[in-house]
Amino acid sequence: MARVQVGESISMSVGSLWANKLRTFLTLLGIIIGVLTIIAVVSIIQGLNDYVYEKMSFYGANDFSVSKFSFMSTSLQDFREQLKRKDLTLDDMRLIRDRCEYCELVGASVSTSRTVKFGSQSLRDVSIRGATYVDHLIGSVEELEGGHHILKEMEDHSRRVCVIGADVADRLFPHLNPIGRWVKIGNQHFRIIGAAKAKGKILGMSQDNYVRIPITTFQKVYGSRRTININIHTESQEFLQLAQEEVRTILRTKRHIPFGEPDDFSFQTSDQFIQIYKSATTGIYFAMIAISSLALFVGGIVVMNIMLVSVTERINEIGIRMAVGARRTDILFQFLIEAATLSTIGGAVGIVLGFVLAKVVSSATSLPSSVDPVSIVIAVVVSASIGIFFGIYPANKASKLDPIDALRSGL
Repeated sequence: MARVQVGESISMSVGSLWANKLRTFLTLLGIIIGVLTIIAVVSIIQGLNDYVYEKMSFYGANDFSVSKFSFMSTSLQDFREQLKRKDLTLDDMRLIRDRCEYCELVGASVSTSRTVKFGSQSLRDVSIRGATYVDHLIGSVEELEGGHHILKEMEDHSRRVCVIGADVADRLFPHLNPIGRWVKIGNQHFRIIGAAKAKGKILGMSQDNYVRIPITTFQKVYGSRRTININIHTESQEFLQLAQEEVRTILRTKRHIPFGEPDDFSFQTSDQFIQIYKSATTGIYFAMIAISSLALFVGGIVVMNIMLVSVTERINEIGIRMAVGARRTDILFQFLIEAATLSTIGGAVGIVLGFVLAKVVSSATSLPSSVDPVSIVIAVVVSASIGIFFGIYPANKASKLDPIDALRSGL
């Protein structure tokens, strides 16, 4: 078919749509909803993926943690079994530090929550983190706006010192330099030696609402009868697995765990967290795709029905075109173009509304979104394909009309 005929077919299709606005809207509704859902879900999931890889990797590629509990319990029974495990202690940390050849840095951390006060200002539910002097170098590295980190001698002598997060600094010291000042944590006073740079939020939850104190001070103030996390940094990612095997051997030997019995501790890495995240989002992703596909299928059926109505309304026009030399393939191609144009317009509207919805959801819930050009191309191709697929039957029916019968129907 000539280029002018393609343009003419598109023009005729758009004119027909504009002349029947309500019918057009109802026809395109299924496709719009389907494409809208796909674009919105893909945008949010893509944004979450970028966000997770950038901000939610609590441990670096060379780092891991040992804890009493695993990332995720598979059942209530599994959680009860984990409760029976022995607590990890500072003695365990020191043993690993002394004996693990592939462990470059070994630290420990433990946390609780308390109200933090300065003067008449107070901040509730602040995370109080007991940490060793090397912990700021393991995993998500902590950078400071001012002051310095906890020093080894402060840990050794259980000093009442602390490093505060950006939220604590902003709320309690909005117009003051906090370094050197004293805050009250619960019933205890601590001198501020450092203020951390802001890290922002993860899924709406602040990463900066904390106070870090020496772990020995933490145990003296809040008690030592609670499990700790042992945090480990290796020289390179190649040594990560070797370090884990060393730590496993050290702890199993110390705890006299018989051969064949499972570990009574768990390793945690960024990869584990990301895998759990992927498992969760994959299910959501495919569920939304299934719902969207159903909407697109219904939309395709509606397009087919409307095209059948259009063929019936334009029988006389088809007869005239055939009488002046149009071939059956010309008629077939014309109606396929109209069906594809119809569904592509619906897809375009769905793309725009999908991005708008993704941005609205991001603004309302702090869930990040990201525009993926590939998803736009896929949405356009899918929309046009639906129009072509469901337009084949009406277009074929139009092309097989007898010219004489078609002309007679207009009399």
